[in-house]
Amino acid sequence: MALALAEARLAAEAGEVPVGAVLVKDGQVIATGRNTPVAQHDPSAHAEINALRAGAAALGNYRLDGCELFVTLEPCAMCAGAMLHSRLARVVFGAADPKTGAAGSVLDLFAEPRLNHRTQVQGGVLAEECAAVLQGFFQQRRSVAREQAEPLRDDALRTPAERFAALSGYAFAPHYVQDLPSLQGWRLHFVDEEGASGGDGQRASCLCLHGPGEWGYFFRHLVGAQGLQTLVPDLIGFGKSDKPKREAAHQLEWHRDVLLEWLDRVQSQPVVLVHSVAATGLASLLQAAAADRFAAVIVAPDGGERIKDAWRAPYPDRGYEAALRALGPIASSSGPTATQATLLARLARNAMGYSTS
Repeated sequence: MALALAEARLAAEAGEVPVGAVLVKDGQVIATGRNTPVAQHDPSAHAEINALRAGAAALGNYRLDGCELFVTLEPCAMCAGAMLHSRLARVVFGAADPKTGAAGSVLDLFAEPRLNHRTQVQGGVLAEECAAVLQGFFQQRRSVAREQAEPLRDDALRTPAERFAALSGYAFAPHYVQDLPSLQGWRLHFVDEEGASGGDGQRASCLCLHGPGEWGYFFRHLVGAQGLQTLVPDLIGFGKSDKPKREAAHQLEWHRDVLLEWLDRVQSQPVVLVHSVAATGLASLLQAAAADRFAAVIVAPDGGERIKDAWRAPYPDRGYEAALRALGPIASSSGPTATQATLLARLARNAMGYSTS
């Protein structure tokens, strides 16, 4: 499966949906395949089909008796049919495909008793790794499409996505908003993740607010905690949000107005406000302007970890640093540790009146 994953990554580099396959007989690799429908203008050129074709050519037989196929994604009906026709002994797949999977997700051709061949099937091998490759690919495609649909203002900059690629612990789905009146055409990035519900089946909603010189990475250990919906915006000028070129745009009162307008859109119910020490001033402005929006306010502790590279990531050069010049330098804090984040999640649920069991 690791070899199949390598094929999937090669497919992604070529702009194809990242699925890879490896054909094995008696412990030896006979053939490999990866998705090539786009490059070959061929709707049948799935990774499995390509591997089966190459394997049949290598063995000189369209029957692949005794062979096993490893593929990173649950086969579709077309590929499952080809596997049965080729008389494969076993199929092993990684991630399930709830939309087109024909090995149990949508239908199960391999379990059809009226067919005259039985192929053993095993799923879930390296499932998380296989799913991560697919998710990363589609996230990147959505990001590109979003940038094309949401043009950048002439007086602003947008940090390239690759600046954040090497950061650990922050592979969360990006969300963007650009059409709020207070944003004036700038694009705001935010994370919206829901952890598993608590023992009472309820989740508390939590607005995680970073301060000047920080960005949403500060809350990486809190995002998606059990029993918590975490809303983590990057202030304009910070993190993955657009960065105006001039300092004059950055007034705390304006950031307050943007946040309140955005919060009204994404969560109509009261939330727990969790903020860094650096965000104390902005948090106070939010409370003064809309006290009824916040069920409680919690200051997030600093775990003391040194993560200077993460704070530098949003700023390829000085042209991106207007917000830093206006509101404050790059932070030295690291955000709460995983243990501290667990405690914060419990405090947030308690503040909303939910059980912490």
